Amino acid sequence: MARSLRLSEGAPYDGEMSELPASVRLALWVTHSWNGGPPLAEALARSFPDLDHVAGDLARLGLWNDLGERALFVALPRPGDTSRMPPGSQRASALATDVGECVYVPGIGGVLVPRLSEFGPEGDVGVRADWAAFEADPVPRHRLEMLDLRHVHRALSARLSEHAERFESVGGAPWGSDVRAEIESGVGTTRWGVPSATPGRALTLMALAADVSRVAHRTGQLTSLGSGGLDAGTATSRGLLLRALAADADDALTDATNIAVMTIAGWRPDR
Repeated sequence: MARSLRLSEGAPYDGEMSELPASVRLALWVTHSWNGGPPLAEALARSFPDLDHVAGDLARLGLWNDLGERALFVALPRPGDTSRMPPGSQRASALATDVGECVYVPGIGGVLVPRLSEFGPEGDVGVRADWAAFEADPVPRHRLEMLDLRHVHRALSARLSEHAERFESVGGAPWGSDVRAEIESGVGTTRWGVPSATPGRALTLMALAADVSRVAHRTGQLTSLGSGGLDAGTATSRGLLLRALAADADDALTDATNIAVMTIAGWRPDR
């Protein structure tokens, strides 16, 4: 997945999980539910097949729908960049930045932020997600409708080329041909279980962005001093480049998902 939700104790959860962040799956399934898809309870179950328990303020989703919301959007913020989140609660921004994801509605304003934690006795530990709701400022619809899938794809492709050149200049890309082949094959899409209403072109871009992000985050753990013969300068440079690569991929995943959300909600045709 693009990143693992963090456990409340601060350690990443490395168990078997979907390739997509929980908020991406939730945005797609809930929007589908709100627009003639399965009931909300079923949509929630399909969003989190890999979790043992889901709780928190998810009733807010029904309220938002009752108040006229038809599209649930996603943001994947990071320290220093919450630009794709709606402005509002500083606490919501801090929590979403810490965990790396959230969902929101643009019309009346509102944010849901997840947090993973473990529960149960030793030897029988489960993983739960608790969602916290926060108020937020509305987001003008035209700001979201400005997103263009071709532009997002071109921008990501250009950034990937730039990153490849920079990796070579500091000593080579930090992954081999097998990992690059994994990214290019887009195998992750078969394991996601997204709604059938998800437009194919957006899903293809989501696959590329999510796989690049996942590999960048995973490889970032292998660039410490002494790993693969790296010296301190090379390790630092690669670490910075990997963070930049992951950020670009996460931005593309956010935009492609929100384009898919708008298509499912009927805001725009599937083109």
